[in-house]
Amino acid sequence: MMDNSGKEKEAIQLMADADKKVKSSGSFLGGMFGGGPHKVEEACEMYCRAANMFKMAKNWSAAGAAFCKAARIHSQLQNKHDCATSFIDAGNAYKKIDPNEAIKCLNAAIDIYTDMGRFTIAAKHHINIAEIYEAELVDIEKAIAHYEQAADYYKGEESNSSANKCLLKVGAYSAQLEQYAKAIEIYEQVGSNTMDNPLLKYSAKEYFFKASLCHFIVDELNAKIAVEKYEEMFPAFSDSRECKLLKKLLEAHEEQNCEAFTEAVKEFDSISRLDQWHTTLLLRIKKTIQGDEGDLK
Repeated sequence: MMDNSGKEKEAIQLMADADKKVKSSGSFLGGMFGGGPHKVEEACEMYCRAANMFKMAKNWSAAGAAFCKAARIHSQLQNKHDCATSFIDAGNAYKKIDPNEAIKCLNAAIDIYTDMGRFTIAAKHHINIAEIYEAELVDIEKAIAHYEQAADYYKGEESNSSANKCLLKVGAYSAQLEQYAKAIEIYEQVGSNTMDNPLLKYSAKEYFFKASLCHFIVDELNAKIAVEKYEEMFPAFSDSRECKLLKKLLEAHEEQNCEAFTEAVKEFDSISRLDQWHTTLLLRIKKTIQGDEGDLK
């Protein structure tokens, strides 16, 4: 591997030179003899070069700070697009060591993009922030808020499949947080949007299945009515393994029969693996049966 420690020294020197340029551009003499803006542009370029050297030396914090300095100068020079790009670069550097700082930089870029009417790219960075909240900061409520904002912007730009992807994240997390009404609304909405699309209609049964499970946790009768409604809306749902499972579960629940409930889940799982999300919801439903042991074994 190449030794990039020299890069760091070079970057520190470059930063100092750039700082000097910025100072002199604002001084009395600098102003009198012109070249102020030109000097500032040169300084900006130097900050970006220094930032990339810091990246090579894996000094992410210094790289982020250098990109932020470049962003501020772009902002003064009214270079909106370059300013946003520098904030994104800063955010990507900070992502490696300081998630909160990364979010600040990405939010600054989003403000510029929305101001410019670039909603698709703003949505993309809302997703980046949501992913930081999911993976690094484990703040699901905040992740939900950013996925919702992204979905909103995508919808406004008619990017419906991108909007649906974000909404499905919101639906999954809402159900985990026991916000079932919100999850149901999302799954029904996305299910209705996809069932008329020949390429996507296969997924619709999955969304109606998820909505039914959320209904089931709230109230057994609700779930029964919902399943009938989905069968009417989307006849292909009736023949699906998901719908058959729901009917078996409803029957087992009505009879308060834990064994039948578990057996139906096992049989389904042996053909199509149920993921963690489904398992969590099925366990919550099973717990409402009298004398339940609390597992699906």
